[in-house]
Amino acid sequence: MSTPYGGSFLLDAPLDIFTPEDFTAEHRAIANATDDFWTREVEPNLEAIQQQDFDVLKRTLRKSAELGLVGVLLPEQYGGMELDLVSSMIVAEGIGRDGSYAVCHGAQAGIGVLPISMFGTEEQKQKYLPRLASAELIAAYALTEAQAGSDAMAARTRADLSPDGTHYVLSGQKVWISNGGIADLYTVFAKVGGEKFTAFLVERAWPGVSPGAEEKKMGLKGSSTTAVYFDNVKVPVENVLGEIGRGHIVAFNILNIGRLSLAVSAHGKCRYTLAGAIRYAQERRAFGKSISEFGLIQHKLAEMAVRMYVNESMAYRLIGHIQDSGQPLMKAGEEFAAECAFLKIFGSETLDYVVDESLQIHGGYGYHQDYPVERAYRDARINRIFEGTNEINRLLATGMLLRRARKGTLPLANAMKNLSTTATPDVIANAKKVGLFLLGVASKKYGESLEEQQEVVAGITDVLMNAFALESATARARKTGKQNAADMAAVFADETMENIKASAKTLLAACSEGDALRTNLALLRGMTAYELVNSIALRRRIAGRLLQAGKYIV
Repeated sequence: MSTPYGGSFLLDAPLDIFTPEDFTAEHRAIANATDDFWTREVEPNLEAIQQQDFDVLKRTLRKSAELGLVGVLLPEQYGGMELDLVSSMIVAEGIGRDGSYAVCHGAQAGIGVLPISMFGTEEQKQKYLPRLASAELIAAYALTEAQAGSDAMAARTRADLSPDGTHYVLSGQKVWISNGGIADLYTVFAKVGGEKFTAFLVERAWPGVSPGAEEKKMGLKGSSTTAVYFDNVKVPVENVLGEIGRGHIVAFNILNIGRLSLAVSAHGKCRYTLAGAIRYAQERRAFGKSISEFGLIQHKLAEMAVRMYVNESMAYRLIGHIQDSGQPLMKAGEEFAAECAFLKIFGSETLDYVVDESLQIHGGYGYHQDYPVERAYRDARINRIFEGTNEINRLLATGMLLRRARKGTLPLANAMKNLSTTATPDVIANAKKVGLFLLGVASKKYGESLEEQQEVVAGITDVLMNAFALESATARARKTGKQNAADMAAVFADETMENIKASAKTLLAACSEGDALRTNLALLRGMTAYELVNSIALRRRIAGRLLQAGKYIV
């Protein structure tokens, strides 16, 4: 097999994938340092952070910076640790245990420093990066506007060049800005002359910059989220980030890595939440025994672990692809943009499932603020909205694969033309076949207008995402040789093939009718045939291992 590239999972089977079991001694040291920082600095301050004591929040962020956890990816010359992407994601996972602190840290270490590191001039890097790496300056990423959420290009914030050509006059309003009320430096997106979408570095101290009041949010209550107003702010021409009219390159490429980071951070939150659910289930007694002995509780615990295992396997596989691509980080993120969208969807929806079922295990106590799962439940909900809503990401993923095919960088047309619909014993190959089959049928029906058929496109994305997920989980299980991993992969395969079949039937009915539909459904039955497993018994085995370990294990 050739080196993986964007969308190639549909055409090739990987010889090997990167997994958490491949972590080096340095990676494990980073994980231990992050765990230690969490235990010593974040956990004791959670209540103060939840009460919006921003002095505590900023002090905690600066302590993480002292350990190098903010500048993991930054070159040493700018105050960073110059480590690899795996290390950066390990930190994101470890920090993800609390939503409020994770948002603050991520806005600094990710979307705060990466745009300057990847697109800044040497002068901009020297001026800002060392102070961002140390958290002397706190960063915020100002993209969203009231009328332009996921549709970032509809922004109305405007920048006009001054007559003497020395600065731009920036005016407009941004909303829902993480770190908005505590930031010293904003990456702001505006349209030069009302047309050319461009990124600017704007300092809070400049006249005309004013954050709004803290938003009253459902969750993430300990993080700062405000509107930010720009009233004729004079921005030196030296503070244009990237090229005039190329702000979308900055915005969207940063979002690709942000989507992947969200999935990893969600996994960190899932680990923390699942451990709490296991502990509560073991301690809580009903009808004369621990509720952890009940089959339906064990089902919930096992299903949480299965989805977490799949999300983790997908994420680190993709991290490995990006790291091994030999391309700069932003370019590699663009290459695997569809897979990054998969991770954003799958990671956020896995987190939603885990917090929901953990709360259910807690019963009425889960609804009480004295229990961490209540906060976890509220904090989780936003993950399906920011970094592009899951609906937008479902449209983007398939749309990006189709555009790659049209450009000739992903040979989907040949794959669809030469597709064999003969059933095989390989459920992974069958899942991919279904995805290609649906792409072919939908493309024939709708042609160039396929991307306008949102329900169809989103449904295809779900099938493709599940194929990528199934392959990632199974490849990891085979590589590690662990029985628990094999059991979790088998449960997921059993569940996923049913989901793929159901989605495909709905899509085929939308794209064909009469004899053509009957023929397509017959072909689908062949491609989705698989050997059933005793998923109840497998889940009980998985749950037993979880209860013995007291935490998520593979």
